[in-house]
Amino acid sequence: MRILCSNDDGIHARGLESLIKIAHELTDDVWVVAPQEEQSGAARALTLAHPLRVRKFDERRFSVSGTPSDAIMMGVTRLVEGKKPDLILSGVNNGQNLAEDVTVSGTIAAAFQGMSMGIPSVALSLSRLDRDKARWQTAEAHGARIVKQLLETGWPEDVVINLNFPDVEPDEVKGIEVTVQGHRDAVQLYAEERKDLRGGTYYWYGFRGSRSNPPEGTDLRAIYDGRISITPLHLALTHKDSYETLAESFKNEA
Repeated sequence: MRILCSNDDGIHARGLESLIKIAHELTDDVWVVAPQEEQSGAARALTLAHPLRVRKFDERRFSVSGTPSDAIMMGVTRLVEGKKPDLILSGVNNGQNLAEDVTVSGTIAAAFQGMSMGIPSVALSLSRLDRDKARWQTAEAHGARIVKQLLETGWPEDVVINLNFPDVEPDEVKGIEVTVQGHRDAVQLYAEERKDLRGGTYYWYGFRGSRSNPPEGTDLRAIYDGRISITPLHLALTHKDSYETLAESFKNEA
């Protein structure tokens, strides 16, 4: 099996090393193509107005001066030699990707790019309260076993797997739960106003750490309760009930 590893935290991210370790537990044929710099929140962006530059670190490790989707595109079409990857792993992200996060996450976007190119793809993320104290050992202890079982079970071609690890030690994980995408009941993103040394105003996005109270069965609840969350995601965004209501309203205009 050939695995392509990528992320949105950049080629030098600590979580990428955990991902490579997980991949090597599954196969010796591991390639790495990741953004040169952190691209958190890049979602599914592609670099269309600027050239892409590639840096080669060794025979199977490269960085790309673009987004996570750029990295997967370049990896599959230009950099991975011979056959295309059999599996794409994206992560391990330094921070959870749950609920509304999935629409902006570069980690998940890399998996969606792989899926769109016909390659089974899994996004892996690690919940943490302190960015500098992430429990990488938890993802490393459980990741390969879960990915192996996912591959044995299989999933549809238009689906990516969103895998999140809780902020606990490996032996404190309370189980594995297949979940649905949750919804936060509080807005956590905010723009903080600051002044530069010349008196100019600029803004910096941040997150407030308030927790919601999600229902059972959601990705949020599983992580809050110390369980590993597995959520199958797809890009079919049409809202069925609204479609039927609008179709009825406009049926005489067809």
